[in-house]
Amino acid sequence: MKQIYKIFVALIFCSGGGFGAHAATDDFDFSNFAITDGGTGDLSAETVSLNIGAQPITVSNFDIAGIMLGASFEDIQTLFFKAKGLYSPREKDSIIYSIQKEWKYNLDYECRQQGIVAPDELEQCINTLARDRGLMYASELHLVRERTGETIVVYFTSNASDNVVWRVLYNNDVNDIEGDNEKFADQREKKILAFWQGVLDKYGAPNSGTDKWISTNNAYDPMMTAYYGSLDLVDMGRYSSDVAKNIQAARENFQAKPYAF
Repeated sequence: MKQIYKIFVALIFCSGGGFGAHAATDDFDFSNFAITDGGTGDLSAETVSLNIGAQPITVSNFDIAGIMLGASFEDIQTLFFKAKGLYSPREKDSIIYSIQKEWKYNLDYECRQQGIVAPDELEQCINTLARDRGLMYASELHLVRERTGETIVVYFTSNASDNVVWRVLYNNDVNDIEGDNEKFADQREKKILAFWQGVLDKYGAPNSGTDKWISTNNAYDPMMTAYYGSLDLVDMGRYSSDVAKNIQAARENFQAKPYAF
């Protein structure tokens, strides 16, 4: 309950904008939260194509444990923090907060112009300004299912794009093996078979290669890829658009000195 309360308080701060800068005096304890740089997605838009005779699939309608692309952070938080289900937030740093790096560079410059240069004070200044201006956002939610060891990581766009889901990454232990002898190999094969059968029952047969479900042959449209023990549901177009919005806005809002010539 205490952890949920802390997260709720942080979200109130993150959702607001234009409170004014309290960079040097703010005493909010950011050490309670994991804060990372945003805009560092590890995906690439590789070429995809439909299988011969296959039809496009509306991947945007897919879900993993009830989580769909485009769902808001608030809705997902309510689903897994307030409702009891199969998954629950991991014990430590279940929510990761981020600042898009272009905005972080802006704020670093702005804080330095105030004469703040000590590393700890500089970080506090940047985080405070980002929070007050709505530039700090919930970028990841980590969920676990203790009984089976399954995990889900949900990735969210920044507030510039309404802080919605752009990626859902699911993992289980079907590819793990305890030993090399025949009985363990047999158990592993059966686990993999059961997983793949469940995937096919829920999503149907892949329509691109043997492991991908695609909406179109444009890799920036919603896509899902299955691996041994893993599912990766992603909207690369939504992510790329969010990054581009932040880059453009950060350039336009850089607080340069008022040069006159």
